[in-house]
Amino acid sequence: MGLPVVHIAAIVPISMTVGANRIVPAVAIPHPLGNPALPESDEREVRLRLVKKGLRALGTDVEKQTVFAE
Repeated sequence: MGLPVVHIAAIVPISMTVGANRIVPAVAIPHPLGNPALPESDEREVRLRLVKKGLRALGTDVEKQTVFAE
């Protein structure tokens, strides 16, 4: 079939429009994988949560576009 990928993006409708199959909602447009306003330990947790969600999405078989919100 091909190489599975996960699209981590702040604007999910754009991901849907371009045809991404596995979509993980990001934090925000200027900082998709973090929040610099948070203390370092909290931001690290945000980043870890997003990476784990992305890995979980990679391991999930999908037949149609899927948003991995939780």
